Amino acid sequence: MKSTSETVIGNARIVLADRVIERGWIAFSDGRVAEYGEGSAPAGSEDAGGDLVMPGLIELHTDHLEAHYVPRPKVFWDPIAAVISYDGQLATSGITTVLDSLRVWREDGAEEVDGRAGLLAEAIATARDGNLLRADHFLHLRCEIPMPSVVEEAKELVGRPDVRLMSLMDHTPGQRQFRDEGKLRDYYRGKGAGMTDAELDVLFEKRFAYQKAYAATNMRAIVALAHQHEIPLASHDDTTGDNVTDAIRDRVSVAEFPTTMEAARGLHQAGIGILMGAPNVVRGGSHSGNIAAVDLAREGLLDILSSDYIPSSLLMGALQLPQRVPAIDLASAVRTVTKTPAEAVGLSDRGEIAVGKRADLIRVHIARDVPVVRAAWREGQRVA
Repeated sequence: MKSTSETVIGNARIVLADRVIERGWIAFSDGRVAEYGEGSAPAGSEDAGGDLVMPGLIELHTDHLEAHYVPRPKVFWDPIAAVISYDGQLATSGITTVLDSLRVWREDGAEEVDGRAGLLAEAIATARDGNLLRADHFLHLRCEIPMPSVVEEAKELVGRPDVRLMSLMDHTPGQRQFRDEGKLRDYYRGKGAGMTDAELDVLFEKRFAYQKAYAATNMRAIVALAHQHEIPLASHDDTTGDNVTDAIRDRVSVAEFPTTMEAARGLHQAGIGILMGAPNVVRGGSHSGNIAAVDLAREGLLDILSSDYIPSSLLMGALQLPQRVPAIDLASAVRTVTKTPAEAVGLSDRGEIAVGKRADLIRVHIARDVPVVRAAWREGQRVA
């Protein structure tokens, strides 16, 4: 997607990677940033009215596509139409690059979207090939390590050129995100028609058996597969020192949603980037009762934000960080949703306003402390 005409936006607060130009302008042409400056813009520029102009947001972990594909229990929407609807929500939330998180496992009776990773990957590719998408889409393969079929299913997808991240997950009750087994029971009781305690007893016993039988072997196979294909790895819900040791051993690049300060400190010391949920910032805490993202930010342990389950939270969370943690300025906060996630998955052509970088940009108006995306450009072409 390329733009051949020059666009100039003036009277804007330009968010650079290391500072903010309080009144400036930016020009882009042929899909790239051409120049920017302080003060009055060249004649003929578009007046941004003092709004923020910043890089388009980069999302590494969102499973929100599932809400469009299965909008009601047992209701499966047309997958291409679901992708287009989801993509539109991303763009109007300011997200111009996204890693669509797909569940790479099957588990009968638990999640209706399990085993649909291949179908959704093809729907994304079809929509992309048809020039139907506003954001730039890549894939994040979420691998539930104890599941018997996870290695086989990962092998079917891992050779695709759009795979940019694989995560190592284990949601066995009593550990990591669900150390408190009751929280996991509450989660399943609240989904769809809900599950009874008797049904959950059966499900949990099966998960304990799967972990004992398959987790160690599958972990080695998935890690080897990622390294073979040179795909960055993410750990998930690190909680203990042993979890950190495993992440270091597996050469993990990003740690998603660590649940304790102990784990976050160990990961940071090892040079592993820490990703937390933007909804955690906006809500003031974790919906699972784990550590608050703001507490990690105050300790200098927060590198990347993810919208996780609500796309609009990514921009909201980033802009709220300086209010909640005074040591974090606006440029630093915006890096958590632009430059840092881009670098984590090797997308060096985007994520900051710099001459020669992709003109993936958003214009943001803030009213009553709520940010609204007035415009979005991908490679210089207006997409929202």
